[in-house]
Amino acid sequence: MLTPKEKQKIIGKYKTHEKDTGSSEVQAAIFTEQIEQLTKHLKKHPKDNHSRRGLLKMVMKRKRLLNYLKDESERRYNSAIKKLGLKK
Repeated sequence: MLTPKEKQKIIGKYKTHEKDTGSSEVQAAIFTEQIEQLTKHLKKHPKDNHSRRGLLKMVMKRKRLLNYLKDESERRYNSAIKKLGLKK
């Protein structure tokens, strides 16, 4: 679970304009950080199936956001993928 300070740091890094808190890039970045934290948790606790299901839901939600971004603007999609360090 991300703390509000961590979220603000992520928002500051990925925002597209001054008051941006909910653009697709920002949302995908927040999901990416949550996915990384949950992956670390699942490596320690491999039988935590409830959290595994939540992880899969987050991955799919991030995928939908990135697909939407790709449809809207290929340039923004490519820059977001590059910043987040994800595969296409």
